[in-house]
Amino acid sequence: MEKFKDNRYLPLAWLEESIQQLGLQAQAKCLGRSEENRPIYGFTLGTGSKKVLMWSQMHGNETTTTKAVMDLLAEIQSGQHKPLLAQLTLYIIPMLNPDGAERYTRLNANEVDLNRDAVNQTQKEAQLLVEQFHRIQPDLCLNLHGQRTIFSAGSSQTPASLSFLAPSYNTERLVNPTRSVAMKIIAEIAAAFPEKKEWGIGRYDDGFNLNCMGDYFTHKGTPTILFEAGHYPGDYQRKQTRTLIHKALVATLSSISSATYTRFSTSDYFAIPENKKTLCDIELINVTNVNNGNSTQYYQYKEVLENDHISFVPEALATDGKLYGLKRIDFSRLDENITNSKLFDNNLKKWFEMFNTM
Repeated sequence: MEKFKDNRYLPLAWLEESIQQLGLQAQAKCLGRSEENRPIYGFTLGTGSKKVLMWSQMHGNETTTTKAVMDLLAEIQSGQHKPLLAQLTLYIIPMLNPDGAERYTRLNANEVDLNRDAVNQTQKEAQLLVEQFHRIQPDLCLNLHGQRTIFSAGSSQTPASLSFLAPSYNTERLVNPTRSVAMKIIAEIAAAFPEKKEWGIGRYDDGFNLNCMGDYFTHKGTPTILFEAGHYPGDYQRKQTRTLIHKALVATLSSISSATYTRFSTSDYFAIPENKKTLCDIELINVTNVNNGNSTQYYQYKEVLENDHISFVPEALATDGKLYGLKRIDFSRLDENITNSKLFDNNLKKWFEMFNTM
């Protein structure tokens, strides 16, 4: 497990080692198999009457929430959260897409987005999740994901380190009692983070798509919350975000177990700023003699799996609008020969490795 300690790459081997090291072998049940016959593990914990179904790594390259889920399982294994487990029964699938996790891709082995397969259920992983949903008949679903560094909390320079969504149940995006419960719980989660300076909480777009699992389960009458683990300043391995997600998970379980969400309103939910795409990883300013004299250039990291580790490779962005760089490099403060076009092009990756510390 050590080689995955500070790594965004989390294959099935990491999960199985974690289960063993935490002493969770007895609780881990193989619920079914992926398209490539990898096991999909599930945990059932607690004795309470309220049922919560949560799943992570539906997209194989979204790993932060999986780490946070395992942090929660470790706490439960150590004897914490007994009051919650007396009120709740948790059904946890920490890695729904082990084939995608192996490849570090959003899609599964058949290159299908499982979060667009709720209606047709063409893939074994989607079939398994929907079967669990109907078997359990949960009171709350938690759909755990990760989002790119481009998202800000509102139209700002503040990254949306956490984002949430109460998915719509129809194309009109109306609020019914089912969706209202999810909105109020999200409002209570946001209230658990009163001090936010360098980072923010965002509200994800609620356009309706019945093929998405969250929309599908909400349409079926179950409150569902989408979690999105985003970027925390300087934290490309998302250690800080992992901590925030863990805290948000505990706040969610506390909210549903005691029904304290009823103190909040749907207006509190809509007061959370909607996510915008105003950010990029690198902003170069005062660049001369390169790229036809454009003085500002933007770059986004592409996450590349290399030798069981994720490398961050910069790629130029073409945009007509203004973006805010999570890291800004002022070329006017650098030696003049750095801005030579040929040198810049030939050594681009080296320059970014120098200026970016992960």
